[in-house]
Amino acid sequence: MGGLYSVSTGLTRSRLGALLAVVPRLRVAVVGDFFLDKYLVIDPALSEISLETGLEARQVVEIRCSPGAAGTVVNNLSALGVGWLEAVGVIGDDGEGYELVRGLHRARVRTDGLHRVASRLTPTYTKPMQRQAGREVEMERLDIKNRTPMPSSLEEAVLEYVSSLIETHQFHAIVIADQVQETNCGVITDLVRDGLEAMARSHPQTLFFADSRVRIGLFRGVIVKPNRREAGEAMGCAVERLPTLEETAEFGVALAKRNGRPAFVTLGEEGILACSDTEAWHCPALPVRGPIDIVGAGDSASAGIVCALCAGASLEEAAAMGNLCANVTIHKLGTTGTASPDELLALVS
Repeated sequence: MGGLYSVSTGLTRSRLGALLAVVPRLRVAVVGDFFLDKYLVIDPALSEISLETGLEARQVVEIRCSPGAAGTVVNNLSALGVGWLEAVGVIGDDGEGYELVRGLHRARVRTDGLHRVASRLTPTYTKPMQRQAGREVEMERLDIKNRTPMPSSLEEAVLEYVSSLIETHQFHAIVIADQVQETNCGVITDLVRDGLEAMARSHPQTLFFADSRVRIGLFRGVIVKPNRREAGEAMGCAVERLPTLEETAEFGVALAKRNGRPAFVTLGEEGILACSDTEAWHCPALPVRGPIDIVGAGDSASAGIVCALCAGASLEEAAAMGNLCANVTIHKLGTTGTASPDELLALVS
């Protein structure tokens, strides 16, 4: 027992099953930065020397594409069985955009709200993967991003589409995925963030949940999910070392009080803190079972938390479901994995 937080007892199998049974009836939209993750698998045994340049010409023998960033969140929501999923954002009218939309459709995601325009690039993480001793090793990544401000007409189009989903179809949750670091160059610009916050205030029946790569402290009136360092920085504290659990609980509760909504603070191998404006619950992470890969664990935790809350879970139950999702995905090596209901139930006695 900590001074400000208590340790959560987690979820029973019957309670988890009851929450998961609600998920297929949920309507969830993810608004934000949809990236394409493009893996180029290179076989070094086939490398050639270019006759024109004298440089090594690496030989690609396999290409894998999948939705990334906000796309990872919808992949996880889809795997959990959410019945109606919408992607809302802006991508380019290019080949990368084609591959991204195709991947979203495979995950049962509707893309009418994904605006495709020739003036923007489809953000893409190109990841060369070299085969070595029976496994793939990631090489230097090539990033494609937009580095000019989002046009105001597209900002307005994004907000109008989200508003229509809430007004017309009464969506249960709007998940905000703010991935682009360059200010106002991604989908979640200052104007879009303010507009979404206004919607959250006027539609309290809809859950608004935000995750941001560098700007979590700017969100108000929505549920936020920082890590422990980001929670301190969001409250204006210079974090020179990793905060203790007690300090993190204080940051999380203060953040929930300021925002008027709960905060979920991720703790890596220590789990998640679920924070109201008066108290916090520590939900410890599950034990790991052999090698792990933490890529995408935060997005899978977000999906679990959102689904649980929409299904009627308490804050500590939602944190527990987020931990279960993350535990499943970190054990899927070499890929940005997802967690299914059966995989979650297998972890709970």
